[in-house]
Amino acid sequence: MPLGAVIEPLVVVSLLFGGAYFNRNKDYSIWGAPAGWVGDRSLKRDDDIKSESEGFLSRRSWSSSPGASPPLLPHEQPPLRRRKLQLLGYKRLVLTPNTTVFKDRFLSRVLRKFPFLVEAWYWALIYWVYQVGRAITALTLVEGTVNVARKHALQVIHLEQRLGLFWEAPFQAWFLARPTLLHWINRVYSFIHIPGTILFLVGLYYLTTTRKRLAATGRVSDNVGAGPALYEARRRTMATCNLIAFIVFTLWPCMPPRLLSDPTYDGDNAVEAKSFGFVDTVHSTAGESSVWTTNRFCNQYAAMPSLHFGYSLLVGLTVATLPITSVRASSWKRIVLFVTGMSYPALILTAIVATANHFVLDAVAGAMVCGLAWYGNGILLNLCALEDYFLWTLGIHKPVNYCDADTADEPERKSFLLAEEV
Repeated sequence: MPLGAVIEPLVVVSLLFGGAYFNRNKDYSIWGAPAGWVGDRSLKRDDDIKSESEGFLSRRSWSSSPGASPPLLPHEQPPLRRRKLQLLGYKRLVLTPNTTVFKDRFLSRVLRKFPFLVEAWYWALIYWVYQVGRAITALTLVEGTVNVARKHALQVIHLEQRLGLFWEAPFQAWFLARPTLLHWINRVYSFIHIPGTILFLVGLYYLTTTRKRLAATGRVSDNVGAGPALYEARRRTMATCNLIAFIVFTLWPCMPPRLLSDPTYDGDNAVEAKSFGFVDTVHSTAGESSVWTTNRFCNQYAAMPSLHFGYSLLVGLTVATLPITSVRASSWKRIVLFVTGMSYPALILTAIVATANHFVLDAVAGAMVCGLAWYGNGILLNLCALEDYFLWTLGIHKPVNYCDADTADEPERKSFLLAEEV
């Protein structure tokens, strides 16, 4: 068994569980009583709140307010809660099981102590649902599909030639003449995509969620003007990217440039396909291939759109536009932040083209998918109702997001949220 088959999955698992430990709730004990209100009830706030600390402090007043109700004990919780369904102007509130009744069970307490474990579950679900879909497509491929994918790849080249964008062949030739640089570009393509995405999620969760909790206790200062809603939107964006990409490459398979040079193919368009001289630098004997791209369940004909670039653009734009209150829009720090953020998608774009894994238009399609997912990720909130039933079946309560007044679990929380909206 190749060493990479063990090390690469181990790195991913280590990053996820390491992120859970790094973002743990130090104010809460799994085995004992909560260390205080902030630790026991870590609220998630919308991005329009100027200071998370102010949000926490304003909510603490309910305990001493005349006529305010104390928090409900698990056995006092109502059996149902409300969830909002919303699609294309259609809105409806539905009743789902209220999992708060399970909040003192062991697994629920573990999640309250290590809330990023929920995010690790989300990431694994997003990734593996996508990979299973790709695997099914890969295992059901027939020769006719391969020929269609090759035909589509040539159509992409013809379109790029008409648009003056067919830069892939000379671009790769430049890197082929510089083997050392190409070696590192191969590594970027193979080993940065998944670990880099997970590191981004861990860091963004810390800035928007964990740091807010710490700021509420006065341990750290909070200069990020965004809360958990920003993080959750980005996580949903990744899931939506996967959904859109899966639909596209299932309906319109496209061969990557590197496979056009297949020496065993002698069909009608073989001469044209091989004439461009693309080289598979990643999967050659001198390449740096990853276990994620060399297994038999990987669909090799899913070049369009490029999620390598789509994800990197999502990460880069988030970093470049991260609302830091201490950084003015025109300051050099903001410029550095913007350049740093956008350098990442630029690096990934270089890698996917130089290694002949994607066309330029694949990256353009990846950017379009990212844009659609960025602005339409809220559609996935409709799945929260199904999640409630799933968690009820397992008897688990996950840390709650109280951002939405219509669907807040606890009556006292709903009253304060509604008061803020007036």
